[in-house]
Amino acid sequence: MKANEHPQSDAGEQVSVLLIADPGEPAALAERIAEYLPERLRSPDRVERRWTTCVRRKPYLPDEQADFAEVIDTVDPSSEEEDVVVYLTDLPRREDTLPVVADVSTDHNFALISVAGVGGVHIERRVRTVTELAIARVLGEPELMPTGAARQFPSAQIRGGIRYFAPSGLRRLRLLSGMVRANRPWRLVTGLSKVLVGAFATGAIALATSTIWLFADTMGPWRMSAATVLSIVAMVLWLILDHELWERPKSPQEHDRSVLYNTTTVVTLVIGVVVLHVALFGLLLFTASLTLPSELLSRVLGHGVNFSDYLTLAWLLASIATIGGALGSGLEDDAAVKEAAYGVRQRQRLEEARQPSNEAG
Repeated sequence: MKANEHPQSDAGEQVSVLLIADPGEPAALAERIAEYLPERLRSPDRVERRWTTCVRRKPYLPDEQADFAEVIDTVDPSSEEEDVVVYLTDLPRREDTLPVVADVSTDHNFALISVAGVGGVHIERRVRTVTELAIARVLGEPELMPTGAARQFPSAQIRGGIRYFAPSGLRRLRLLSGMVRANRPWRLVTGLSKVLVGAFATGAIALATSTIWLFADTMGPWRMSAATVLSIVAMVLWLILDHELWERPKSPQEHDRSVLYNTTTVVTLVIGVVVLHVALFGLLLFTASLTLPSELLSRVLGHGVNFSDYLTLAWLLASIATIGGALGSGLEDDAAVKEAAYGVRQRQRLEEARQPSNEAG
């Protein structure tokens, strides 16, 4: 459909919506939203109107701060057969320090939605709300807007359209949590299989050392906590340095973006390593309970032992194992770890997107 044209209101009209999405979390969201979007947009005033949706996975956005007009030129929604084009990206969009959730152009029947801008909780519901809000704005039909959506997301006119911002209150934290969610920390945990094996082997070897039993019995909770924190920090630093995950700004204008990307990467890695640490704790606790007789442990410690002594021992062993796992992370496939780096992942996607056009040329 051409720009500035809207579906006719004749009985039996059909409105088609194309959801373009970056690979990963945006694409998964687009698939789920496309399933029930026709039902959500059905209006009692136009019962014969039929909605159709389709999804395309492709990264278009060259840079998070690309001008909206540049994004429109890149996507070229007027060349699509669908009536409305909505592009979901996990790149953070900001105006100064304000997180942007959507840019909408009624002239081009196009909307750009930043999944990261809606936050890290209730993400599907919020993205669905913003999508419905954008479609209602494009079609000029306020009755299609979800109840309260216009108040929830403040808006302002921009060149070429209207811009919606994240709800007030903890906006920057909301943006950070959305970016961490887009990083999918759980994939980091499953990807670090070699680290888990190496770390568990380190802990199992330490379990056979009676000196470790004495350390666990005498260190106390404060020293044990310090050892845990240091082991997690060591693991995170090793992952960042060994896999070159740190974003270095090439200009003063990129400083804010690098800080945001690096913070997201660090938080993602910390979550992943903490989960890894907890998994090691559980494995080593089970191993210690199964292989280390309480009589032997009591004889070395010089007092009777109970389950809390095994918990303390597993706590220390998990910290030691995490440090050992940091060394093993050097053997891990870069692809599994670099998924946790926001900037690295975006560059890889854009390179993949350019390959077909380069090959065609």
